[in-house]
Amino acid sequence: MRFSSRYKRDKRLLQLKHKAQHGFTLIELIIGIVLLTISLSIVSTLIAPAEEKSADIVLQIKASELAQSLMNDITSRAFDDNSDKSGGRVRCGEPNIATNPCTDSTKLGPEAGEEGDRNKFDDVDDFNGFNERVNSTDDAIDTGYNQFLINVEVIYAGEDLGIDNTQAKRITVTVTTPLGTAIAFTSHKANF
Repeated sequence: MRFSSRYKRDKRLLQLKHKAQHGFTLIELIIGIVLLTISLSIVSTLIAPAEEKSADIVLQIKASELAQSLMNDITSRAFDDNSDKSGGRVRCGEPNIATNPCTDSTKLGPEAGEEGDRNKFDDVDDFNGFNERVNSTDDAIDTGYNQFLINVEVIYAGEDLGIDNTQAKRITVTVTTPLGTAIAFTSHKANF
């Protein structure tokens, strides 16, 4: 009797040991793969927008650098085509010089012969309506600004500064990043 109880106990231990060595069933593997797929899809949907937002911040910084550079270029030009190009001596719209009016607000933009060539722009309002998509083939601009879109608007806005409307122009440079974020930068150029 002792022998048979010992035999049954050893047999039960061998069965338990043998069962533990079988591994996973096919159903357990399929359930595990489905759960892993669901958890990875949830994690990836949470990470992707965060990654895009972090890239957009870098692009916004680049957009501000690009806009500041263009704004410096624009504001370094003369106030008006009828003003002194080197600054201040002859100004358009002076009350004592009736023959030298400032450019009409409906005619702001490049003059004849200046269209399409930014290097020929000699006054601030020549940039009105300027649009450009930066391409990596452009030698003048670093390839890090590839696919940025630039739009410029120039209008009379002296009232913004508390002076006669035609004595100041508001320059708005809008830079759109490759991800579609449009950022507007504004400055004024006064007729001094």
